Amino acid sequence: MGAEVQIEASNSKATAARQRLLLRGESVVASAGIALAALLLVAMAASAWWIHVSQRGTIETTRAAQAQTGGDQLARATEVLLSRDELSAVRTLVANAGRAWNFSECQIVLPDGQVLASMDAARITAKRLPETWPAGQQPEASRGNEHGIVRVACPMDITGKGHATLQITAPVNYGSWSDWQMQAGIGGIGAIALFALLLIYRRMRGRLRALGAIREALLLAGGGSASPQALALSTELGPEARAWNDVVADIEKLRRQNVADRVKETLGQRHEVRNELESVCDALAQGLLLIDDRNHIRYANGAAAVLLRAKREDLLGGDVSKFIEVDSVLEAVREVAGGAARKRFTLDVERQEDGANGVLRFAVRPVRRDDKASAMLTIEDITQQRVAEEARHSFVAQATHELRTPLTNIRLYVETAIEEGENNPATRARCLNVINGEARRLERIVGEMLSVAEIEAGSFKLNQDDVRIEAVFAELQADFQQQAEEKKIALKFNLPPKLPQVRGDRDKIVLALHNLVGNALKYTPDGGKVSVGLDAGDGQLAVHVKDTGFGISRDDQEKVFERFYRANDPRVAKITGTGLGLTLAREVARLHGGDITIDSELNRGSTFTFVMPVMAKAA
Repeated sequence: MGAEVQIEASNSKATAARQRLLLRGESVVASAGIALAALLLVAMAASAWWIHVSQRGTIETTRAAQAQTGGDQLARATEVLLSRDELSAVRTLVANAGRAWNFSECQIVLPDGQVLASMDAARITAKRLPETWPAGQQPEASRGNEHGIVRVACPMDITGKGHATLQITAPVNYGSWSDWQMQAGIGGIGAIALFALLLIYRRMRGRLRALGAIREALLLAGGGSASPQALALSTELGPEARAWNDVVADIEKLRRQNVADRVKETLGQRHEVRNELESVCDALAQGLLLIDDRNHIRYANGAAAVLLRAKREDLLGGDVSKFIEVDSVLEAVREVAGGAARKRFTLDVERQEDGANGVLRFAVRPVRRDDKASAMLTIEDITQQRVAEEARHSFVAQATHELRTPLTNIRLYVETAIEEGENNPATRARCLNVINGEARRLERIVGEMLSVAEIEAGSFKLNQDDVRIEAVFAELQADFQQQAEEKKIALKFNLPPKLPQVRGDRDKIVLALHNLVGNALKYTPDGGKVSVGLDAGDGQLAVHVKDTGFGISRDDQEKVFERFYRANDPRVAKITGTGLGLTLAREVARLHGGDITIDSELNRGSTFTFVMPVMAKAA
């Protein structure tokens, strides 16, 4: 407990300190002022150091140039005197020159190291001018600075004698007084700059104090423990502070309003949940009824009213037997709602009202609520499911019949070929042709089934290559010529002399055209006409299959492209078929970037047009 009290006390002290700082609002401005002052001081110090170094370098360079000039003049003068053997005059000249130019050392050195003349007489090692001049290398001129001392070496060439070197050492006087004057000047400039910075800071503080206080208030609010009173600023800080106080007041007002709204929301939560649940139930496609133990409807959603063809307000509170007249359903509801059965009942009921046929599925299940028996009845319209199931059953039956016919023909002609073919080659050839045709027919039926499966699986794709159209139509003519002759149908191929070459899947193009021509022959009565034409232009290939068959009504013209669909014509019902041919043909055309159109008139015939783009011309 003691530790917690101490922590709370320290937190309150920190908060109080932050509030005092908040009222001042100078943390940002003070930080910027300190940073600028520090930067100014660093710049002044760097400038003073650089000027000091530059001044010393200039003094050293000037002193070295002075020593070099004096040395060159002295060397030329002493060369003349030494060539005349005036050694005494040379030594006097060297001593006077060294003192005049304030050299610390000035001497003439022979190649063997003997000092011939010096401003310091104690350094002279050659008492008189030697008769034989010592040999040595010709000296080179040099100059250098080292720790405030300038050293200069001037080579001398004495006529008739040889070489020597004038060595000079000169101290550098930096002049401390001028250095102090420079430093004092920089210090004065810096003091003036700092004073100006202080004036600017005091002027800016009044303007930025409110912004700094707002920043500190935001930081305090970020901690999550600041009250509106702690966030408020003094109005003496200016219009910014007053605007900030208005914002804080608005936020506090919104917070209180939010709290009030949440309390109100909590109080009305049950009512809203109930409304939401009713909305969800109304969104269901299945009808939903809740029936009590007296067989009265306690709840009904919108779908139940639609399926039972009654008003929703009439359903509520009414007896279920007034709206459902199916005895089996009512018996199941009574058993479940009365508590006699605790299982689920599912019943399918066909209804015919106002000329409309349909199938409703009633599902009855028990619902326990407050330990009282009740039943939940769901109603679902499964008419479309039944239609789909019947279509599948019809497809299976039709496909079975389609498969059985070629298999039966193959078996019969195989027996005929075995029994009579050995002695009658013509019969054997005819049997083999029939067997080959029926096998190809069987292959097409199986291929259609597989193609439908590929379409449903989304894997129906093209294997594109160059397709020669004349070969495709030759194959179609060979496949259907015998069938046309058997039905005494005039089958004509009206083709141009030069056919284009297209880019596509040959097998699927053959499949589509085979279905179109096969349907034309199938649904054309004996003695009719079927013509196949082709137009190639504007980058498109259009194949027209025209017949004089039964024709298709306007209501059925678009539906015939649906899977398993067959027209509602008694004459069509007598003809076997899977109902997949036109579906596959249109899918093939659209995969190639084209389509199939139909132009038909009942009892006068139909024209199907297969259109696809021409990707390449024949060579």
